[in-house]
Amino acid sequence: MAAAAATAAQEQVDELEDCVTYQHVKLLESAGIGAGDVKKLVEAGYNTIESVAYAPKKALLAIKGISEAKADKILTEAMKRCAMGFTTATELHRTRSEIIMLTTGSKELDKLLGGGIETGSITEMFGEFRTGKTQLCHTLAVTCQLPTDMGGGEGKCLYIDTEGTFRPERLLAVAERYGLDGAAVLDNVACARAFNSDHQTQLLLQASSMMTESRYALLIVDSAMALYRTDFSGRGELSARQMHLARFLRMLLRLADEFGVAVVITNQVVAQVDGASAMFSADPKKPIGGNIMAHASTTRLYLRKGRGENRICKIYDSPCLPESEAVFSIGADGIGDTKD
Repeated sequence: MAAAAATAAQEQVDELEDCVTYQHVKLLESAGIGAGDVKKLVEAGYNTIESVAYAPKKALLAIKGISEAKADKILTEAMKRCAMGFTTATELHRTRSEIIMLTTGSKELDKLLGGGIETGSITEMFGEFRTGKTQLCHTLAVTCQLPTDMGGGEGKCLYIDTEGTFRPERLLAVAERYGLDGAAVLDNVACARAFNSDHQTQLLLQASSMMTESRYALLIVDSAMALYRTDFSGRGELSARQMHLARFLRMLLRLADEFGVAVVITNQVVAQVDGASAMFSADPKKPIGGNIMAHASTTRLYLRKGRGENRICKIYDSPCLPESEAVFSIGADGIGDTKD
């Protein structure tokens, strides 16, 4: 009996190791990096060898107690353990064919997205109020916990809420729809309220640490730009805002690369009030955040209102999906297909 239990436990460990896409930074100790220096890296938010290898040298030099000689040694050892050179398109194609897609809850929307929300990249959803952005986030927070054969990621969810719109009762309704245990679903969602743009960035350092301790499939930021709109005002602070935003988005992309999680961010829109663009444009609304936001997002989805509870999702920008639309609906049990 004990032997069977030990075998089952070992199988679980092996399965978890198969899912792991990163190496813990403590492994650098075996390469001659001092335990004190490794501790300094962890305190600065570098929890994996990949995060160290991806960092520029000046970022390591900014850590108190890390000299130039130490930074060179740390980077050399980290780069030895990470595949950072060229690879064949065949190998990349094989890797991409194994990417997990997270179901949105709507078959039509999944079809539009080529299977669902892609893990390992940033998906941005923007639109007016009441277009279903937050409802889609709540549904994804549950579906990411489903088995992979049901369109899930078999992982937990991290939810950064900047607008105070996170509602656990919505998760319970979606969990009931999929036959999941409500209490377990809530335990698997870690939520944090961000109060300013600096705090929002700080939470990503905590997220990185949490992802090394447990398997996460999804990171949600709802919404990414809300706090930037109030923390920075006017053209005088525009440059500072965009630099801060670029750092935040770079950290998100780094988490997606390191841990293979799907990153979903929501964004707000602004109306173009200048005469010429408003007159000749069918839809004068555009996402905020400028070109920095546009270049950081892998896939951009434009949500708008339809009839009743129906909403329309359009592929606004994607490296591999054609520009197209799908209609979905918002129900008591989350996002689903339209009911005729």
